[in-house]
Amino acid sequence: MDVFYAYTYGTAGWLALQASPLIVSPTIILALLNPEVRDPSDLEEYFSRSLGITMLAVGVLVVLLSGSVPLTSSLNATTDEESPKAPYAVPTLTISFIYHTAMGFYCYGNYSKTGQSAFALGALGSGLLASIGLWVLLFASSQGHISRKTGADKRTSGFPFNNQESASAKKKELRKGG
Repeated sequence: MDVFYAYTYGTAGWLALQASPLIVSPTIILALLNPEVRDPSDLEEYFSRSLGITMLAVGVLVVLLSGSVPLTSSLNATTDEESPKAPYAVPTLTISFIYHTAMGFYCYGNYSKTGQSAFALGALGSGLLASIGLWVLLFASSQGHISRKTGADKRTSGFPFNNQESASAKKKELRKGG
């Protein structure tokens, strides 16, 4: 589950990195994305700062709902993988993965249309986090089904290659029984 926690902290960090210039100085964003440099209007400043605060809030929510920060008041409460304390970890992972995927495609589309490097950086960061999120969704979000007898994962199949460990275990069982 270490990759999952790294993904959630990476998501929070990426959102905080994007939110900081929006909150601190909306003029920087206008200078990066607009050919003429001008002061932002009151409405642009309001939307910029409210978007930055929203991105910070979403980043904090991703970390809190992932279960990496215990939300109980007792000191002996842990968030180990055997007894998950975060029932919203997989839905949070799914929603943040969809967000990073959508933002990656949006930034790439704008970069290919305008050629601005700010969109290329956004596409790179969101694309990287989306690929890690997909990996976590596919491989690290479920506890495997481990056999008590052989210690092998029960979800594997023998197609197109034979499972030699399983075949040798069956032969040993047949020799003992016969």
